[in-house]
Amino acid sequence: MKDSKRESEANNPAAESWRAFPAQQQPDWPDQDALRAVTDELAVAPPLVFAAECDLLRRRMAAVARGEAILLQGGDCAETFERATADAIRGKLQTLLQMAVVLSHATALPVVKVGRMAGQYAKPRSSPVEERDGVVLPSYRGDAVNGLEFTEESRVPDPRRLRTMYEASARTLNLVRALTTGGFADLRQVHAWNAGFVAASDAGERYEQLADEIGRSLAFMRACGVETRELATAEFFVGHEGLLLDYEAALTRAEPGSGRAYATSGHLLWIGERTRDLDGAHVEYFSRVANPIAVKLGPTTTPDTVLSLLDRLDPDREPGRLTFVVRAGADRVRDLLPTLVEKVNAEGALVAWVSDPMHGNTTTAPSGHKTRRFDTVLDEVRGFVEVHQELGTHPGGIHVELTGDDVTECVGGGNAVLEEDLPHRYETACDPRLNHTQSLDLAFLLAEKYRGGPKAH
Repeated sequence: MKDSKRESEANNPAAESWRAFPAQQQPDWPDQDALRAVTDELAVAPPLVFAAECDLLRRRMAAVARGEAILLQGGDCAETFERATADAIRGKLQTLLQMAVVLSHATALPVVKVGRMAGQYAKPRSSPVEERDGVVLPSYRGDAVNGLEFTEESRVPDPRRLRTMYEASARTLNLVRALTTGGFADLRQVHAWNAGFVAASDAGERYEQLADEIGRSLAFMRACGVETRELATAEFFVGHEGLLLDYEAALTRAEPGSGRAYATSGHLLWIGERTRDLDGAHVEYFSRVANPIAVKLGPTTTPDTVLSLLDRLDPDREPGRLTFVVRAGADRVRDLLPTLVEKVNAEGALVAWVSDPMHGNTTTAPSGHKTRRFDTVLDEVRGFVEVHQELGTHPGGIHVELTGDDVTECVGGGNAVLEEDLPHRYETACDPRLNHTQSLDLAFLLAEKYRGGPKAH
């Protein structure tokens, strides 16, 4: 196995070049021999995704960059091994499919669907330690690294968890592929789910017209004899933050013939706000893989930083290669975004611009729970769309943390969650997620905004 790994590294410098650069947010693995044993296994394991799938997504993201499609990306803040169940996966997939139908009808554009799934098991942290009642332990960094339970034993980084992440991701992908090709994603069924949501929602009357329009469109297609296989299947991709470089490197594969390197842990990987250092290991690694990639941009992002990232990660200016995911916060997005978009456009680059309205809008409730207000999340999305409409550019889509379950983690929405409701079903392992109803509320309200046209308010 070690000989195979060494041969792979020799033919695939993308898997190793990052080691010469400083790597932020990496676990302090106490057993390096155990880490090497696991990564040696993963280096010869089957890929989780394939180069041809990544190339297809890159073409789809090129359409987003050109204004010919919309990106919808969503899923857990942090996946957990315990909740990688068939019901949980099915619920997230159903939620994304329902949102996609609404957005596609409103924009008259195809929706590129990407789940924060099958790999979102690691999280960057603002502090390496956590303190409770005078006890200081390493921070929880996601199930790929250590356990959520606040005990000394649980919080020790364990590289064997990387193998478990690979296995859980493989199971998730197998189910997603079966569901999206086996009838679960049938457009008519998805519309029936949405009709049920509208009927049951406290805000249902507001969404009724759009839901009726979708129903009439489907009826028209049936009347015209449109009964193709495409109505019963859906393209669906997966992605995660490419945080743990030992794991990503072990699953990097060079394509025979072309020599192009791919991160085969997911179709679309992104660099987070805390790891986008231009001289860091993450930017170096991402610069060498052929996947479509993304970078998160927070409220302190400068135009010079964005242009430098563009040069490092998309030097050939290829549409579909690079996505900028803006997480400025509702109070900053209207001020920050215009300059960034204009500077990138002046470079002649065609990137996809996407809104992450979650991470810049986190607050703490009186109960101590981290939460997000639905109205604030919606306001950031609206601001993102308004800026693009003012500039005459394309608001490429949204990237949200959500679940298909009826959790109580974010406040507000059509069937409003109140602050006093937060403890009832607060189940996230890290940050608060929109529940199923709030996710669909967001899709219908965003659909209204997209249909509003230039300068709509």
